[in-house]
Amino acid sequence: MRKKVVSFITVMLAATTIISACSNSGGNNGNSNAEGSPTADSSAGSGSGKKVKLTAIMTKHPLTKPLKDMEWLQQVEEKAGVEIEWQEITADWDQKKGTMLASGDVPDLFIGPNVITDADMAQFQGLFQDLSGMLDQAPNVVAMFDAKPETKKIAEQPDGKIYGLPKYQRYWPSTATRQYINQTWLDNLGLSMPTTWDELYDVLVAFKEKDANGNGDPNDEIPMDWPGGIGGYFNAAYLMSGTGMTLTDGSPQGYFVEDGVVKNYLVDERYKSLVVFLNKLYKAGLINPEVFTHDYTKYQSVARGEGDTAKVGFTMGWVASDRFGEQLAPQYTSMSPLKATADSTVSWSYDYNSLNYGVNQIVMSAKSKNKDAVMRFINELYAPDMGMQVLFGSLGPNIKDNGDGSYSVLPPADSKMDPGTWKWTSSMADNGAFYIPDSLQLTLGKDMQEVLEQSKPIDAITIDVDNDVFPSFLKYSSADNSTMGLNNTNVMNLANTNFAKWVTKGGIEGEWDSYVKESEKAGLKQNLEIMQKYYDEYKKQ
Repeated sequence: MRKKVVSFITVMLAATTIISACSNSGGNNGNSNAEGSPTADSSAGSGSGKKVKLTAIMTKHPLTKPLKDMEWLQQVEEKAGVEIEWQEITADWDQKKGTMLASGDVPDLFIGPNVITDADMAQFQGLFQDLSGMLDQAPNVVAMFDAKPETKKIAEQPDGKIYGLPKYQRYWPSTATRQYINQTWLDNLGLSMPTTWDELYDVLVAFKEKDANGNGDPNDEIPMDWPGGIGGYFNAAYLMSGTGMTLTDGSPQGYFVEDGVVKNYLVDERYKSLVVFLNKLYKAGLINPEVFTHDYTKYQSVARGEGDTAKVGFTMGWVASDRFGEQLAPQYTSMSPLKATADSTVSWSYDYNSLNYGVNQIVMSAKSKNKDAVMRFINELYAPDMGMQVLFGSLGPNIKDNGDGSYSVLPPADSKMDPGTWKWTSSMADNGAFYIPDSLQLTLGKDMQEVLEQSKPIDAITIDVDNDVFPSFLKYSSADNSTMGLNNTNVMNLANTNFAKWVTKGGIEGEWDSYVKESEKAGLKQNLEIMQKYYDEYKKQ
């Protein structure tokens, strides 16, 4: 797998370095705004003493503190000569976004992971600013493009326009999700590590019936939990890796590639088998009964247990200390993927861009009257010494300046808090827009050192990146983006409704054929044809 990754990056670097060099050598190749005239704030530079007022939306983690309390963000606004009125969104962004974009009443800036998607850009043409001709105002972004040409490839639309800027954060492993099981519970009950779905079932039954946590209450264990729904990180869909299926970036909408063919597991017989298995678990009382109603914060807090008493047996997460808290993390072991059957092959998820790279992390409105000010803010946000603060928190409380050009991520101020929660509480973290150069000397916190260690069971799996991973950075035409966006909405509404029903109440066997036909009519078949075309063209490059 490593050779294939290196090969892929090498090819992409060779192709994009030429593009990057050509586009940067000519300076500004466009106007500073959509109309080609000076923007309203052109005389209000960062040194004029006059701050330009901007509006912005940030889609942030529920744990994250108010943006006004982030020291580094105040410094960015000060250096850029702007004062931003923030609207902070922690839930239901997709629903809120649709209404807002349809109205055309949008802020100057959007920040967040894929906060405005390519499909949104296709559907609401003219609403978002093309930044390709404004990059002379953001030398820090140009520096990222020069050092990491793949970031420019991620940003550019097929016609060369750039509506959303990516991020690069350098340190992350090849996948976001790991499976965890409570090793202490296994030891308490004299159980072996499960290796198949059936063995997992037997272990979960024992967790439920035999007071696995040893507190005298045989009814307070939750054998299995995940954050609800189907698809995306930390989800039950990862069990399909035990069928040999390789997910991509968590496959939030079900798409994956197998032997060069683009597929969707939502209509795959292996998905049907998974749902049957999950229904078996649910009927036996082995799944958290709140799995489809709790939010992420509740999902996390339940796994933190009570003191030394753990409450969750088998689950998925980023790293043990983040999932279970510092006190309980030592009880848990990172697992190899479970085989569907004893003779199954196994795979896992390979995350192309979602960890060290991010798509459309920051987007400007074409309606902004202060485009120069927005570009000043973007430039300061992408400063080399700022990226680490966007990700981990401010210098001082979160990061130590060692005085020799190097830095160290500090442990949480509250010794009972894990480093992952500390990061998400303190800053925009992974949801921000930033660039961390490879040259930055930063000693990572304990959680990042742990996640690399806990990834070893997954790293041992061979993944055919060339033929079994869908490259998530592909850009589609406006028409295809629009078509796929509408189709995916219909397909996922159908999938999520049926998934929850089938897991909790059963019935998938009798409804499967009609469901598959409905999914295809909802646009899934059309999307697969579109994606296969782009994938085949990519493979020819």
